[in-house]
Amino acid sequence: MAAAIAIMLLAPVVTAWNFPWAQKSDNKLSLVGSTTVLPIAQKAAEEFMKINPKADVSVSGGGSGVGIAAVIDSSCDIGDSSRPIKSKEIVSAKQKGVNAVGTVIAKDGVAIIVNNDNKVDGLTLAQLKGIYSGEIKKWSQVGGSNDPIVIVSRDTASGTFEVFNEKVLNGAKLSESSLMLASNKEVQETVAKTPGAIGYVGLAYLQGVKELPLDGVLGNKASVLDGSYKIGRPLFMYTNGEPSGLAKDFIDYILSDAGQKLVEDVGYVALK
Repeated sequence: MAAAIAIMLLAPVVTAWNFPWAQKSDNKLSLVGSTTVLPIAQKAAEEFMKINPKADVSVSGGGSGVGIAAVIDSSCDIGDSSRPIKSKEIVSAKQKGVNAVGTVIAKDGVAIIVNNDNKVDGLTLAQLKGIYSGEIKKWSQVGGSNDPIVIVSRDTASGTFEVFNEKVLNGAKLSESSLMLASNKEVQETVAKTPGAIGYVGLAYLQGVKELPLDGVLGNKASVLDGSYKIGRPLFMYTNGEPSGLAKDFIDYILSDAGQKLVEDVGYVALK
């Protein structure tokens, strides 16, 4: 498994703070998981520590499966995930005495991206399935050039992969020629520099690439909220039990008006 993307954010030191956790040794909070949720978690940690300078928050990536596994193993405080927890993960958690509770903190659309030089103006859901299953091999089959299609996918630890697999492939097998990458950023960068490439990413990763409408609809705030974009999804933060202490204060901040503005600032869809 690819190494997690680790970002350590250090808080300044002050003499006092009002939250109970600030008076104890439990002022540290660790978040692990989804690279889709990572921009929200990173920015929220920075802003949260500005207004709560006793807090010490660390954020790392690795994928949704890694985040949920870390909650189950009690090796982090919050597991970030771009998909719901699976039944087998719930069973594993219960076996270890863990009650994994997910809080929806934002919404997202899985955007379909191509290289900026690609002349194709959109795809249907059926065409997208055909490309990723390997049935459609050249862009000329969907109205483009005669160039071969370079399929870029997320790896199997990714919640984005799970959502794409469910909503697009829908039982079809992913083409064996697919390039499997460990993060949204890697997919975005690979598609940006590779003529003929196609990939899928969260809405915060559209820089330097061309987003294709799916069945005539682009992924954006309106289409995600009204359900017209077919690959919309909620984003989660998982905790052992209902959020409490510093974890609750952090998640409550993301759910506040200021936190939801931050969600939109980084490129995702606020809950309201």
